[in-house]
Amino acid sequence: MPSRIIIGLIVIAAVVQGLWPNAVPQNILPLALVALGLAYAAVAIDAEDATAYLVVAVAVGAASQANVLGHIQLGNIEVIGSSLQGILDQVAIALYGGVVTVIAMRTWNRLMPSDSE
Repeated sequence: MPSRIIIGLIVIAAVVQGLWPNAVPQNILPLALVALGLAYAAVAIDAEDATAYLVVAVAVGAASQANVLGHIQLGNIEVIGSSLQGILDQVAIALYGGVVTVIAMRTWNRLMPSDSE
């Protein structure tokens, strides 16, 4: 249940920041997206089996970096494409925050002795 709340907050923050980047003062929403991504991965991702999450994070990040939605040029769709691209960029920020959590959790698991030892 907490993961659904975090996902909802990520979607809201990504849409607001993607469509209206100056709506929240002090540019705080990207920081909030990173924090939400960190929290989501901590509560919802098994660090030892995070392959699917990491693949999605890389794919969304690559699509964001390639500006795939910003290049749509079919009449008025160009405006929609750039708006969707802004949202995709913000989702990538949250996903990359989660990647940091996965790395930290996997490192912790490797450094700490297991119960079987």
